[in-house]
Amino acid sequence: MTDKQNLNAGFTGTPTEQPEGLTKVAKSAANEMKREAYAVASGVREHPHTASALLLTTGIVAFGLGYLLGRSSAEGSTRPYWR
Repeated sequence: MTDKQNLNAGFTGTPTEQPEGLTKVAKSAANEMKREAYAVASGVREHPHTASALLLTTGIVAFGLGYLLGRSSAEGSTRPYWR
């Protein structure tokens, strides 16, 4: 067998028609998400202590807000719901 064969068994190249409409928007959004994820990952690699501190702080703030919202909704209703 030769190294270069003409295989037509599956898609191995680029599409001849350029995407348009919703397909174009979806591909563009996917590419942007990949770029942003790479940027975040490289930032975390360069500053691991800062990233972990931000994550921990965000978790503590979210927990505190959830706790306060839960307490305020429980205190606002004096009669039982199932009544």
